[in-house]
Amino acid sequence: DPVPPLQVIRPEPCHVCGSRIRFGKTAIKCCQCQLLLHTKCREQCPSLCTPRPHHHAWPREGVLADFAPSAPPLVPLLVVQCVTEVETRGLTETGLYRVPGAEQLVREWKRKLLRAGGALPALSSVTDIHVVCGVWEGEGTASPVILLPGAATDIPDDAARDNALRHVVSKLPPANRDTLAFLMLHLLRVSHSPDCKMDVLNLSRVFGPTLVGHSSANPTPLAIMEDTPRQCKVVAHLLLLPPSFWRGFVETEQENLVPM
Repeated sequence: DPVPPLQVIRPEPCHVCGSRIRFGKTAIKCCQCQLLLHTKCREQCPSLCTPRPHHHAWPREGVLADFAPSAPPLVPLLVVQCVTEVETRGLTETGLYRVPGAEQLVREWKRKLLRAGGALPALSSVTDIHVVCGVWEGEGTASPVILLPGAATDIPDDAARDNALRHVVSKLPPANRDTLAFLMLHLLRVSHSPDCKMDVLNLSRVFGPTLVGHSSANPTPLAIMEDTPRQCKVVAHLLLLPPSFWRGFVETEQENLVPM
């Protein structure tokens, strides 16, 4: 039971073809099951309102805790799989996360993700590591890991600002907190790789809109544009926090992060 086409404010994956519906594009959303898809993909969706088992699809808005393991650290397997693959063979790639992977391959692997419920097998078979980055970079966590923390990043005193951000992180839901910590440690390793040429500023520009939510639940296009530089600023400041802070959330049970 679709509503008239709507304009997408926050990029989300189409649940027919798996590719992202970009900002400002038109899409169709079902009134009953909230399924979102490209207008061109409507004919390929035979039963728009058929309920899907919760464990068979990565969430559209989702709560990270629904897809995190039962034991800490509470990081979704998909994120662990992709990050592990990237760190195994991607830390010598120039422009990691900035250089896009082949769009067709990224789409194909996103379709596999949607069918497999978030578990991507045999990532080692993906020749181009940029494709692995593209698969999870925009969709891997499904929803923002952290909400825009008000004016915390505007505090001029470095120590006070860092304490405010630590407080924001500590108050996150455990799965969001652990996933953020895992990703921050990963991005720090990327930033320290001389071959990648991706410093904190570059990474914050890529991941600000992905990891940091907006200042309101239903932002207007203007609010999105105003939030973007602040989102990047949040990630940049988070990456300047000491690694020991992030390790405190994930390294107590580090063996649980090793993909089987």
